[in-house]
Amino acid sequence: MTRPFSAILFDLDGTISDSAPGILESMTHTFRVVGVPVPDHATLMSFVGPPILDTFRDAMGMDEAQAEHTLAVYREHYLSHGALDSAMFPGIDVVLRTLHDAGLPISTATSKPETPATYILEHYGLTGDIDVITGASDDEVRSSKADVVEEALRRLDARGFDTSRPVLIGDRLHDVQGAAVHGVPAIFAEWGYGSPAEADGTIAQAATPLDLLPILLPSS
Repeated sequence: MTRPFSAILFDLDGTISDSAPGILESMTHTFRVVGVPVPDHATLMSFVGPPILDTFRDAMGMDEAQAEHTLAVYREHYLSHGALDSAMFPGIDVVLRTLHDAGLPISTATSKPETPATYILEHYGLTGDIDVITGASDDEVRSSKADVVEEALRRLDARGFDTSRPVLIGDRLHDVQGAAVHGVPAIFAEWGYGSPAEADGTIAQAATPLDLLPILLPSS
């Protein structure tokens, strides 16, 4: 039986990692330091997942200089205090190990810069089951989900993996839309931070990480 997908791309925040506590605390700290009113909890939650520089510019209305300064304050605090204020979603380690053992290549495709993404995945002990860690570039030049997906596929292809039938697992609308730019279907992680409406355009939804396995590895 031919598997439906030949390569799996995983979002990180809200899909592998329940990282909201550290992100929200770091954002709150950052806005106070730069003298910006702290948004309410629901607004802060909407910032978890999308590229953070875009959030500062678009959602918070900052000009380029303000956004760059705010990003620098955020990243310093997040790396030293917030990155490990998180937890793996239950069962995601089993999913990654099962897919890896089945020979399916895996890359992350996260808007989080690669330095903290790697730090978090190493802390969880997940790097052995992930073939490539792809995220935003540390300078944020590559930060849109579409650009990250493109880079993840390029890196997998460079390693000799079959990228003819990729799929992305993510929990936010920008995951779905970024994947669609490259014709990559998406499976919606219902356990993450997105609202049900953000599943629009996905090919399937999974209530828990373990629910991914029959979709990605259907029995013959």
